[in-house]
Amino acid sequence: MPVTPTTMKLAGKPARPARGRESGNLVLGSARTDKPTREEAEAAVRTLLLWAGDDPDREGLADTPGRVVRSYEEFFAGYDADPVEMLNRTFEEVDGYDEMIVLKDIRLESYCEHHMVPIIGKAHVGYLPSTRVVGISKLARVVDAYAKRFQVQEKLTAQIANSIEEVLQPRGVAVIIEAAHQCMTTRGVHKPGVALVTSRMLGAFRHDPLTRREFLTIVGNPSSSFGV
Repeated sequence: MPVTPTTMKLAGKPARPARGRESGNLVLGSARTDKPTREEAEAAVRTLLLWAGDDPDREGLADTPGRVVRSYEEFFAGYDADPVEMLNRTFEEVDGYDEMIVLKDIRLESYCEHHMVPIIGKAHVGYLPSTRVVGISKLARVVDAYAKRFQVQEKLTAQIANSIEEVLQPRGVAVIIEAAHQCMTTRGVHKPGVALVTSRMLGAFRHDPLTRREFLTIVGNPSSSFGV
């Protein structure tokens, strides 16, 4: 029997927590193992197209359910990513370097878990190494690993900072995210040009005003321009 919106049996399926290994307060690699099939997902998109008032069988929409599902695989690849595994690949041959390391203006694309619309912005990540440093690309990958999930920005900021602190055990971690939320720029209050800024300061960045000021100086003033 072909899968259609009327034959899907997802409503009666009890919700189960995401499965993944735990590390302290982090849940990692938390892709569900009981998620719907691709056919069921495409049928759900057809239902949304019908609900919006269009005909999913017309030429322009006939292949849309498949395209949407394929795009979701990219948008939400973070559920299959393990930030701890990324950060565990460290090196110590830095000739005793122990000053601040900052990766700024990391492009960030996420999705609001309340309205399923984009959150577009940038992240600034800094840490004070203790004995180990990590490749700079890994910092960007950790941002993506958490961003490519349904999120709220406050939680996203904390997850990035907490994972770096837990794995690298540096003397301090700082994360700032500036982002525009389409849930308030294209709907609701309709306020374009508004940016939400969140921060998480741990260790020296929280307790040492000079360290915190140095990081903020490097990062610069928040901007609401994200090239969107």
